[in-house]
Amino acid sequence: MITVHHLNASRSKRVLWLLEELQLPYDVVKHQRDPVTQLAPDSLKQVHPLAKAPVIVDGELTLCESGAVMEYLLDQDPQNRLRPVARSQEYYHYLEWLHFAEGSLSLPVITSLFMTMEGRDGTKPMDGYIAKEIALDFSYIESTLTQRPYFAGDNFTAADIMMTIMLEIAGKRGMLEGRTNTLAYLTTMQSRAAYQAAFSQG
Repeated sequence: MITVHHLNASRSKRVLWLLEELQLPYDVVKHQRDPVTQLAPDSLKQVHPLAKAPVIVDGELTLCESGAVMEYLLDQDPQNRLRPVARSQEYYHYLEWLHFAEGSLSLPVITSLFMTMEGRDGTKPMDGYIAKEIALDFSYIESTLTQRPYFAGDNFTAADIMMTIMLEIAGKRGMLEGRTNTLAYLTTMQSRAAYQAAFSQG
């Protein structure tokens, strides 16, 4: 059985969500951040050298990194759900957004969070770059969700799970204000039964 090592206040909720969508059996081992440093505990480092979540263990395989974990779990689904047919147009949209979540989008969103925690006022040399990247990324997201209901096209996929978790973080930072389609999309994603089941776990 797949074991998910889940860290509080982390993006490992997306793995629980995918497992719920696929209705694959799993166990959860919960790890808690240090309340002062916010660092992961040693218990997680004993599972994987990076001490980051999500981490899954399935038999002799231990796997880290959200995108890799998502692809592995999709490979375990006998019904081949939540991933478009390979080489279709939707499949390449799926790949773009699957990687966009932790590539283009993650850096400016998380950096902005750290800047706020440090009390930055937005006047440092790199602050303008981060603001520009945030505006560009969320304009692209809003435009995409104006054209289609899900990131890959007409059907919900694992790319939506990857993106939703980053959008939640951004929403808490006030980055989605005025993004009508993005906010409506986020509400739709959070209403899914599998999301609610994952939320109750994490």
